[in-house]
Amino acid sequence: MPRIGLIHALRHSPPPIEAAFAALWPQARLMNLLDDGLSADLARDGAITDAMTRRFLDLSAYAVRTGCDGILFTCSAFGPCIDAVKAAHPGLPVLKPNEAMIEDALSAGRRIGLMATFGPTLLTMPAEFPADLVVEPCLVEGALAALDRGDAAEHDRLAAAAARGLAHCDAIALAQFSLARAAGAVAAASGLPVLTTPESAVRKMRRLLA
Repeated sequence: MPRIGLIHALRHSPPPIEAAFAALWPQARLMNLLDDGLSADLARDGAITDAMTRRFLDLSAYAVRTGCDGILFTCSAFGPCIDAVKAAHPGLPVLKPNEAMIEDALSAGRRIGLMATFGPTLLTMPAEFPADLVVEPCLVEGALAALDRGDAAEHDRLAAAAARGLAHCDAIALAQFSLARAAGAVAAASGLPVLTTPESAVRKMRRLLA
């Protein structure tokens, strides 16, 4: 079965993507690579740097050397870095964390609420949606800090509270893998369909490597 390299910039990202693979493609072989300093450096610097891009290239090169058949990134704030990896490995399926979900959003309606808990994600990700969609960014203040201190219930409560402000949208897209755990609470609070990055990404990677 295919070997998939999972590359993370947040330590909360592995569990939701592993759960999505277990549910949708349990036969895939997974390898996790984590550099959680990337998210801290981006929050500090406020912009993607050449040094960050080099780290992405190094991580992906290692994944390729270990025999990975595809690479899936799980942090949506680093789009330009992932584009550099795609260019470096044109013959390999390399997925941004959000690209499959964005494709799914095309059939979900015209107005999409985009929810994130990591501020820099909302600086780059809205522009990745097609121009004919109306994207409403929503930063869930305090949710990531709650997850960092181990308070998952508070993370989900804050996400649900924020979702009520997006109830006028056609659907809500959860921008980060770490937010997928709150999908049920977000759907219940908003009454809307909820798109998650892990499930969309697994389905697309499976199609590419079928």
